[in-house]
Amino acid sequence: MKTMYKSELARLAGVSPNTFRRYLNSRREVLAAMGVAPRAQTLNPKAVQYVAEDYNIDVPDEMQ
Repeated sequence: MKTMYKSELARLAGVSPNTFRRYLNSRREVLAAMGVAPRAQTLNPKAVQYVAEDYNIDVPDEMQ
């Protein structure tokens, strides 16, 4: 996985940015432990992998 914008992941998940933001807020402690600040626009590779697995997002190979 690579660093991705939260908006990219929301689009891949097929949800609005607001819905995705609420989901991320519910996982704030886990993401903070991975080094993701609450107001960050991007997620680091470890966080992208966690979110993709937890939210069941299919990330295309060219975006990994």
